[in-house]
Amino acid sequence: MSKVFSAHAVSVDGYISGRDPSDPSGGFGRGLGDAPMLFDWYRDGDTPSRAFDNFRLSEPSARIFDALAGRVGAVVAGRTTYEHSSHWGGDGPHPTARLFVLSHRPAPEMTERQTLITTGIADAIAAAREAAGDKDVGLMGGGVVTEALRAGLVDELILHQVPILLGGGRPFFQELPEHVELRLIEAVPAPGVTHLRYEVVR
Repeated sequence: MSKVFSAHAVSVDGYISGRDPSDPSGGFGRGLGDAPMLFDWYRDGDTPSRAFDNFRLSEPSARIFDALAGRVGAVVAGRTTYEHSSHWGGDGPHPTARLFVLSHRPAPEMTERQTLITTGIADAIAAAREAAGDKDVGLMGGGVVTEALRAGLVDELILHQVPILLGGGRPFFQELPEHVELRLIEAVPAPGVTHLRYEVVR
């Protein structure tokens, strides 16, 4: 069976955006606020990504990033991530993977490459698994990842940890009903970021 994983750039103190996510100067739509440096490692290297045009990473980051991109057959994103990313221009965050948006509100602007799921995280992941075939399902957004963790549906967490303390902003993880044990599988240091891959222990 395919795996469910998330891979997020995150500060050392656990934030995935800065203090003002409505500030467009952060780039990537409206989502980063005053923390665009969380994604500097996408562009500061000399190795082109094989999966994403215009991304030039360091060699170790490109190796990790492209391997993860190659695993993804479908993506589940939360409504906040969808809105902050300007709906990905009617497409999705991955060049070939179908996008499923989890929301409790209608989203009439969605295109044929985007599917709205309003019945909960389990249904969103089930639909994404079907679309992904033998590939994996990627999760985007702190709310979606937290809901999936609560439901016991996450297999791996990958943190692209950027060496900065933001001191505020939007935290990656929201409140969980109990602790979640993780097992470190891989740690890859790279310029401007450390890639930490964890297995969720069940």
